[in-house]
Amino acid sequence: MRLDSAGDVLLAGPAVRAVAAGSAYTALLCGPLGEPAAHLLPGVDEVLVHDAPWVGLDPAPVRRDTTDALIDALAARRFDRALVLASYHQSPLPAALLLKLAGVPWVAADSEHYPGALLDLRHHRAPGAHEARAALDLARAAGFALPPGDSGALRITAPPDTTPLTGPEPYVVVHPGAAVPARAWSPERAARAVAALDAAGHRVVVTGGPGEKELTAEVAGDRALDLGGRTGFPELAGVLARARAAVLGNTGPAHLAAAVGTPVACLFAPVVPAERWAPYGVPHILLGRPDAPCAGSRARVCPVPGHPCLDSVTDREVIDAVESLYAHDTGPGGPTEVTA
Repeated sequence: MRLDSAGDVLLAGPAVRAVAAGSAYTALLCGPLGEPAAHLLPGVDEVLVHDAPWVGLDPAPVRRDTTDALIDALAARRFDRALVLASYHQSPLPAALLLKLAGVPWVAADSEHYPGALLDLRHHRAPGAHEARAALDLARAAGFALPPGDSGALRITAPPDTTPLTGPEPYVVVHPGAAVPARAWSPERAARAVAALDAAGHRVVVTGGPGEKELTAEVAGDRALDLGGRTGFPELAGVLARARAAVLGNTGPAHLAAAVGTPVACLFAPVVPAERWAPYGVPHILLGRPDAPCAGSRARVCPVPGHPCLDSVTDREVIDAVESLYAHDTGPGGPTEVTA
């Protein structure tokens, strides 16, 4: 189970592959926001979706009928083992309770709270562990190892060819949006960065979801190719896979870029710790002010006037980061280990 966003599901990928390597059948239970990523993870035989009322920015209401339907669906499949993958600040116990009610005989999770009879393996994650590493550590503690030759980096199935959208020339992706506004540039700052990259000789492709068309149009202006609203999750993976580097915030597309091996210049607001959420397994550079007053606040909207942690990043820092990352680009599929 990994019930959060698409980025969270991607970070669970190495653990999912380990479980799949030691299982005859592997299902992933995720939330609606995580479903697009779940369908791209290697090793998943079935994707189940539940809008859990204890996760998400806009949680679903508590309803007995939807809870009963989930329990019935899990019980019908007769799973014999389950791993609850949750962020370090979340409790896995509501999910564990539902799994036990569904008759799953063995359940494992990281838990700092006393689980009673809900967990058969109560694991403790290493202090400060990256979310991807913590999930993989839990899988190993449960007896699941990655198959030989699997480095443990993020991975997805092969994305589609998006050359008809982007053209064949080399480009850098700028993804200005984020589900949590505190983790993205202001639109004006993103537009200036695109203009600076263009002036420095870089071809820029701006990406965004269907609800971000106005944002991407403003950011792209007449300096970049605007793909706002023109890519689903698989197509966005394809666009990122063929980019020489990507500039984006601490958001799902940053982890999607990592999953396709593209180097990342990550605008990382310190509202959450970088050691747990930075791009995983690819060359990356963190841009931002880690000592900003918002550090550790988990704020969704920047609490500091002027958004200094990210908007103070200079054009020169962005250009230098992109050009440094170009040295690590190896084309579609890219590198899989952190070297920058």
